[in-house]
Amino acid sequence: MTAISVIISTYNRPRDLERVLYGYSVQSDPDFEIVIADDGSSDETAQLIARARADMRLRITHVWHEHKGFRKSLIQNRAIAAAQTEYLIFTDGDCIPRRDMIAVHRSLITPGKYVAGGYLKLSAQATQSITLGDIESGRFTQLDWLREKGWKPGHRSLRLTGKHWLSVFLDRITTTAANFQGNNTGAWRESLFTVNGFENTMGYGGLDKALGYRLQNAGIRGIQARYRIIAMHLDHERPYRSEEGMQKNRDIMKGIRKSGQIRAHKGLDELGPDPTLVVDRG
Repeated sequence: MTAISVIISTYNRPRDLERVLYGYSVQSDPDFEIVIADDGSSDETAQLIARARADMRLRITHVWHEHKGFRKSLIQNRAIAAAQTEYLIFTDGDCIPRRDMIAVHRSLITPGKYVAGGYLKLSAQATQSITLGDIESGRFTQLDWLREKGWKPGHRSLRLTGKHWLSVFLDRITTTAANFQGNNTGAWRESLFTVNGFENTMGYGGLDKALGYRLQNAGIRGIQARYRIIAMHLDHERPYRSEEGMQKNRDIMKGIRKSGQIRAHKGLDELGPDPTLVVDRG
């Protein structure tokens, strides 16, 4: 059976991370490790991780570096390097997995492919309402419960269908590309080293898609699973977002697609020593 690591990126959102980790503690398939890619959070996050190891019985490696602005690409590369399995699922510390997330990812693992799952953005009211009990029971992914909490999904409600055959059908007919999304995508570790991981210099906005385009340029295509594999994205502000940075990343992605670039200019192979780096395996 393929060994799996879940790489969860985070920065100073311990309440959200607690709910996310709890979502992994109640997975139907419990055979995986977690690697936290921590972009310099305070001690509160480290304390939460220690409790999660003890109370939720999760296998967690905490990869941390000093905070020097938005450096998600860099810390995710550090997490890839620290992971001890052959297959990696990428997600964020604000995305609670449905109970079957690991199981469905595992069922779709295919040589030479990555698996592109889906997510649903929750309203602020629904985000604040979700408790650990709601996660354990699975209520937080049930349409009636979510609507009671003020969430209006519209056509997106189809992603929460309880019918497997319908999810398979929708994944087959959707016109949405199977892009690499950092909040719910699985890939072979070997494939990530083929493209040299994330581009360390990229800031917020599209850094995951850029990696995906380089995978595609290398002949590694995505399996569309946005209706079959679901994570619920918690609402929050993004103070690190800037239009200038977004445009810079759009230009980088355009260049990758136009040139056929495969390897990041500064990625996994360029990871140098960092005196602030901590890799805590618990």
